[in-house]
Amino acid sequence: MGIVERRARQKEEVRNNIIYTAWDMVKKDGWQALSIRKIAEAIEYSVPVIYDHFENKEAILLEFGKKGFRKMGDKLEFARNQYTNPSDQIRAMADAYWEFALNNVQLYQLMFGIGMASCESEKCTCEYNRFIDIMIEPIENELKLNNRTDVNACLKYHTLWSVLHGLVSIKITGTSPADDELTKVVLDDAIAGYIKNLK
Repeated sequence: MGIVERRARQKEEVRNNIIYTAWDMVKKDGWQALSIRKIAEAIEYSVPVIYDHFENKEAILLEFGKKGFRKMGDKLEFARNQYTNPSDQIRAMADAYWEFALNNVQLYQLMFGIGMASCESEKCTCEYNRFIDIMIEPIENELKLNNRTDVNACLKYHTLWSVLHGLVSIKITGTSPADDELTKVVLDDAIAGYIKNLK
């Protein structure tokens, strides 16, 4: 391995170390505790070394936001691909969305700005657009299957996302007296009604 390759590998290792350390901090103390200075102290590097890899704290948050949208997109795509019928795909994706959000609360909070500033999802363009494309495809297919030319698929995507995000946000922030089982029943009922409305 040449000097250039070795330096590139070392740089990537330092970058990964920064990311892993930042994630450990977030898991322990939440996003509000994250700072460039604290990361530098934790990995025993100088602050300028961190800035060599990330312009600022927001750049680190953006990295996590992209990771979150990639991970969510993968889960939704996997769930969708288990079925061929668009209604079943929508139902499976709603369940996958719910599970992702509740199993990755810190990432979800960052991705959509729940209780904090978001990762500026417009800067996660590629990952965010993939998430939308995965969500909207079965909606378009269901509308075509039912000859619904009077319904806008983009509007129906926003309706579906609003239902999912609203219920997840209520669950994450603890603003509902409903227990886990009841909240999931509400989700299932909302999705059944949503699908019925596409027919």
